[in-house]
Amino acid sequence: MDFNPKKHARYFLRLLNILPSHASNYDSTRLLLCFFAVSGLDLLDALDQLTPEKKEHIREWVYHLLIQAKESDGDDEVARWGFQGASTLILPPATGVIDNSEPYACGHVSMTYTGLGTLLILGDDLSRVNRKVVAAGVRACQQSDGSFCATLAGSECDMRFVYSAAAVCYILQDWSGMDVGLTTNYIMQSLSYDNAFAQGPGLESHGGHTFCAVASLSLMGTLHTMLSTRQLDGLRRWCMMRQESGFNGRPNKPVDTCYSFWVGATLKILDCYDLINKSENRSFTLATQDNITGGFAKWTSTDVEPLHTYFALAGLSLLKEPGLIEIHPELNLSQRTVEHLHKLHEQWTCN
Repeated sequence: MDFNPKKHARYFLRLLNILPSHASNYDSTRLLLCFFAVSGLDLLDALDQLTPEKKEHIREWVYHLLIQAKESDGDDEVARWGFQGASTLILPPATGVIDNSEPYACGHVSMTYTGLGTLLILGDDLSRVNRKVVAAGVRACQQSDGSFCATLAGSECDMRFVYSAAAVCYILQDWSGMDVGLTTNYIMQSLSYDNAFAQGPGLESHGGHTFCAVASLSLMGTLHTMLSTRQLDGLRRWCMMRQESGFNGRPNKPVDTCYSFWVGATLKILDCYDLINKSENRSFTLATQDNITGGFAKWTSTDVEPLHTYFALAGLSLLKEPGLIEIHPELNLSQRTVEHLHKLHEQWTCN
């Protein structure tokens, strides 16, 4: 089956203009859907299909979701800093001034990651982001065991938010956003007997959480110091065993398009991606493609949706599919976006 990048670009363009009714359940995380669309267009090398006015509109909407802190704000207000998931959660009082003490007026660790990522893809220089205070907002979500919850309003505490926190700290070049030693200990406590990582200590190894753990350690620069050669080899083997045609996330589970990225990116970080059966992975992924509306599904003969469309493209990017640009496996952003970020890092260092 042929890859159809133009159809997928149109799919993401529609997503940026109108959400289908079945997406209403995801309204509180609309920023994530925006990230999938903008980053998907970036991987498709189709950002030029967004007019300058549309790009500016998206940038301003993302910044609208940033909880602002003033110099006079106390620790409680600073701890709330970060990006919210949607404007639905912004409820200004009659004065029109956002009150940072409102219970839902607080940043979300994963939305902060996707918000920063979206801005970087659009070429923003993050000059409107108070990096130190955003890092403090992330740090406020760290728990005593080293894990992170998503938001001060309450949530699960697991490896997903550890990765989001690590990505934010890397992007901002400010590791005061976490106790690195405590975080590393939590990650290592989540290493299972089979040399892969779980959602948390004592749980079953999982492809998505393994990516989160491995990418976090890589972003921290500690992957090869925390894991022994034997553990790294066992981890590579576990990931390789996830491939049937595409990849699954756990033993005895069906293959799923998103794991072409989660497991594939992990293998890329571990320098053994070339060992996979690339043609089988590509064939499975393209079998889930909708050639009429664009987009990819989780499995064949099911409906397409934004998450699996994006991660199918990310997985195909790892395969160097013609029509896609290269993805940075740890940050889940295009290589050119990460190059833009690294130039910002150089400017921040000089200043």
